[in-house]
Amino acid sequence: MVRACRALNPVMRTLEDIHGEIEDLSEERTELWHRLSDHHDPDVRAEIHAIDEKLDRLWDEHRTLRARLRFGDRDHIVARARVEERLERAA
Repeated sequence: MVRACRALNPVMRTLEDIHGEIEDLSEERTELWHRLSDHHDPDVRAEIHAIDEKLDRLWDEHRTLRARLRFGDRDHIVARARVEERLERAA
């Protein structure tokens, strides 16, 4: 149920939420790798691939949120940089 709530409202996610989901998926992936090492199963391999894609997206989200918390909203930063650039050109 918690994952369903997170999926419905990704804006309210915290770094801890994202990291927790990364840990859960990593554990699941480890179990699948152990199953795959016992015998080759294309379905297990496909699950691992799907989890890898989810993990990539989660790490991207984690980095983006961490940068936003550290430096502020991207749109605000870009707007401020454009103003500074205009001021430099006018000077």
